[in-house]
Amino acid sequence: MLQQRRQITLPRLLVLGLYFVICSIRSGNSEVYTALAEMEELLETETVLISNLEGFIKVQQEKLDYLKTKMLEYQREHAEAAMDVTTYVSNPINAYLLTKRLTTDWKQVENLMAHDVGAEFLGNISNFRSILKFPSDEDLNGAAVALMRLQDTYNLDTSSLARGELNGIQYSTEMSSDDCFELGRQSYVNHDYYHTVLWMNEAMTRMLDEPRNRSLAFSKADILEYLAFSTYKQGDVESALSMTNELLQLLPSHERASGNKVYYEKELKELSVKKKVKGDDGTDETPKSDLPISKAEPSVYDYTERKAYELLCQGKLKPTAEQLRNLRCRYVDNNNPYLRIGPMKLEEASKDPYIVVFHDAMFDSEIEIIKKMARPRFRRATVQNAITGELETANYRISKSAWLKTEEHPIIQNIVLRSEAMTGLDMVSAEELQVVNYGIGGHYEPHFDFARREEVRAFQGLNTGNRIATVLFYMSDVEQGGATVFTAINVSVWPKKGTAAFWYNLHRSGEGDYRTRHAACPVLTGSKWVSNKWIHESRQEFRRPCDLEPDNAEFAV
Repeated sequence: MLQQRRQITLPRLLVLGLYFVICSIRSGNSEVYTALAEMEELLETETVLISNLEGFIKVQQEKLDYLKTKMLEYQREHAEAAMDVTTYVSNPINAYLLTKRLTTDWKQVENLMAHDVGAEFLGNISNFRSILKFPSDEDLNGAAVALMRLQDTYNLDTSSLARGELNGIQYSTEMSSDDCFELGRQSYVNHDYYHTVLWMNEAMTRMLDEPRNRSLAFSKADILEYLAFSTYKQGDVESALSMTNELLQLLPSHERASGNKVYYEKELKELSVKKKVKGDDGTDETPKSDLPISKAEPSVYDYTERKAYELLCQGKLKPTAEQLRNLRCRYVDNNNPYLRIGPMKLEEASKDPYIVVFHDAMFDSEIEIIKKMARPRFRRATVQNAITGELETANYRISKSAWLKTEEHPIIQNIVLRSEAMTGLDMVSAEELQVVNYGIGGHYEPHFDFARREEVRAFQGLNTGNRIATVLFYMSDVEQGGATVFTAINVSVWPKKGTAAFWYNLHRSGEGDYRTRHAACPVLTGSKWVSNKWIHESRQEFRRPCDLEPDNAEFAV
């Protein structure tokens, strides 16, 4: 190889820098979209990849610069020879140099042109995949679904969202047509034809506005194919036919589109007579689509509650003036020696059922220690199957959680003792401290913390009874979203770092209080950290005696 050519390797400092970054990142491909703490590691992965790409470009540029230098050198010699060929070649030095160029020199140039100087960097990427955290296809789908969830819950306009705006605030760079196309494709895979249409239309608009020379992984025909079938699935056969005709103008030999065109025309004729939409009866005449589809998830709660949930998350549904008028803030000590020295600040969020918020219930130093302990143990949060009693993941709960034992650290012991002082309840039968971090659009749809009568296997093995009460600590401020909403009573509790919400899940009779059905709204912007103590019935006999009388507006303090 030519002496001038540099050895194509990463600079030593770059190698060392990459090594230390890589060593600081945990390997594995667990669901990163379910917790923002996991998502942060993806930026570290991208840092390594950018450095690798920078090295790749550098060696490619060095190769091109050298070849360009040799080309200019040869062009000068050739131009001089062309002015008088006979005189040039009759010079023995020129004759030697010409012969050398066409043997040794050009062979070296040929070898350099053929040499893949970027092979090492391509190999790096393969190696990185085994030691860095990379998102999976499931993460991509989960992130796309999260954006759709945020769009619906907070009533976000598609174009504004594509511009990087969240509730009118510019947070990020705009999406490209390719970004929008992928959102539409992921929606289609999930049988979500409504969002498929929204995002494919946005992709079409942006594609037409972008420079013509931009390389795209899809075409206008691809968008029309998704739009036509998704529009049909929404019941608009006429528009589906129009889009199919437009697709056939671009690709006249598109076999699937040709078949769908015949079906749509037949469907429209029947509709004009019967005024009835067909196509979902399982017959072979149904329009065809070989685009990827995944199994759809059923709705888990009715439309009325869904609308209440969304309005509460948006802050548009609030308690009445009459309800607010009776709410109070005060200092409480529960006759507890610990709290007599430093009473807790209590804010009432609801009188009936009685829901309160304690302020300064957890300190910043405690929060950081708990986060540090929880991060390495994070696993996808689970719910209990009402039939089997087994724990399982669910799409209506997107977060990661870790469980910390009381005896693990003095800070946790302090929090447990403080919880007992705040609530007046015994903590021996309480579950371990659960720490939760919500991911992209992280949420937990309306649910009960207590087990209903039909859930006979709930909390089996604990032998501590039902969950009598919940203490929910907020360990971070959230810029937008993330409220805890009680859908039956139109009450919202907004995250504030260091506060703790508390409510009883059961009446004194032991029956569940169905008014405590609540949800965690999706996090629109920011990172939401919470921890909770679920307190059980066992050992509360004298703390909160059983009673068959109504216990409205009753509390331990």
